[in-house]
Amino acid sequence: MRIPVPPVPSKLIDVEVSDTTRRGALLAVLAPLLEDQEDGTAAEPLEIEGVRASGKAGDVQDVPGSRTRWLVGIGSGEPKNYRTAGAALVRAANAHFAAEAEAGEKPSRAVQVALPEEITADGVAELATGLLLGGYKFTVTADAPKASTRTVRLLTAYERAVPAYSEAVGRARILAESAALARDLANAPSNVKDPDWLATVAERVALTVPGLQATIRDENWLTEQGFGGVLAVGGGSASPPRLIELDYKPRGATKHLLFVGKGITFDTGGLSIKPADGMHMMRTDMAGGGAVIAAMRAIAALGLPVRVTALVPTAENHVSGSSYRPGDIVRHYGGKTAEIGNTDAEGRLVLADALVYGIKKFKPDAVIDVATLTGAMKVSLGLRIGGLFATDDELADRVRDAGERVGEAWWRMPLTEDYTDSIRGELGDVRQAVSGPGGIMAALFLREFVDGLPWAHLDIAGPARADRNYDDVVPGASGFAARTLVELAASYT
Repeated sequence: MRIPVPPVPSKLIDVEVSDTTRRGALLAVLAPLLEDQEDGTAAEPLEIEGVRASGKAGDVQDVPGSRTRWLVGIGSGEPKNYRTAGAALVRAANAHFAAEAEAGEKPSRAVQVALPEEITADGVAELATGLLLGGYKFTVTADAPKASTRTVRLLTAYERAVPAYSEAVGRARILAESAALARDLANAPSNVKDPDWLATVAERVALTVPGLQATIRDENWLTEQGFGGVLAVGGGSASPPRLIELDYKPRGATKHLLFVGKGITFDTGGLSIKPADGMHMMRTDMAGGGAVIAAMRAIAALGLPVRVTALVPTAENHVSGSSYRPGDIVRHYGGKTAEIGNTDAEGRLVLADALVYGIKKFKPDAVIDVATLTGAMKVSLGLRIGGLFATDDELADRVRDAGERVGEAWWRMPLTEDYTDSIRGELGDVRQAVSGPGGIMAALFLREFVDGLPWAHLDIAGPARADRNYDDVVPGASGFAARTLVELAASYT
């Protein structure tokens, strides 16, 4: 019997813009980090009922008994500071409403935020993003959900600003929903989330937005077409693999992007089995595929005038008598063969099949793959920066710039040619897992399957998961890369 999970996609709170206050809603005031005056005298910080705001981005001061319930620091007032402030505020509000409910009171569950005069539409969008995502929670429990924020009203003193701010909030909501969906998919437990479940959810999501088409390929089709990498990885599981195809084809589009996301719904490591510590987090090993599915939903919802096709090869990497083995030779879609060195390097095998298939069938202008691919990237870049490998400088710049606009950091890594000979095979064409710098070797392997097209490989093994709150991210799956992909697509319009 399957364990029920919360509805996917998760429902986010309502954020609205108005020039009138909402009765009964608690008020939050945003406070900047002040600098000393030109004459050297100290700037006076905002103070209400004896509570002084620090102004530090994300610092929330509670003001009991006052019409203003919270003072929220916005730092220097840069857009990214507003995202941090919004996330911190919604967490404080959720804690307040939950405490009121536990005390037997009936919380209003509504907050209003007084916007500063100098805020821009970008700042409003970032504030909304923090509010929408900062209180995200995915739990599978018999307990009733705690009281939390339902609505946030952003108050502006200027009626003429309402339409522009509302438009900014609307776009921010679509991007936030993409991040939340990516989190949902990665957080779902793997006794529910097998390849068929992921494919079914992707198919259902496609039905919610105009112009997005889903096609699901089963194990019989994969066998007929020769997807040797996907079939090898999925061969040890009782749950057969799938290939998810999502296609968004607006009229008049002149550019065509191909997104490929790793969809390993659980990864034991196969016969090269992982240590028990931390294996439970391998339910998130399809975070790249989840980001791609979520990005496609947002791209279609925004109506971007660029064609985007997405492929998510999805499988479980399990241990059984039918598992693939180190020393096997796998024939990928298109005919190229790979020598298996480590069954825990399974992600690159499923991506290789999808890359060749997608390039041959759809003939895109550029290709971007996303995967929790190598632990080496966590060592190299930590848990908040994604690794970016690219064969094309313009594409690399587009990815980096897109990430900067949505608050996702990318660091370009080298495709070091000195290591290329190391992946040449002895029995097969290429070797799947060889010694050397892990992230680079994986990228070089994948490059063998992109046919010289402009290509970017995004390794999100570090930032795809979080162990604590930061900015709009909460513990668990972060949804990292989904918003970058949306902004990347938008950069071609």
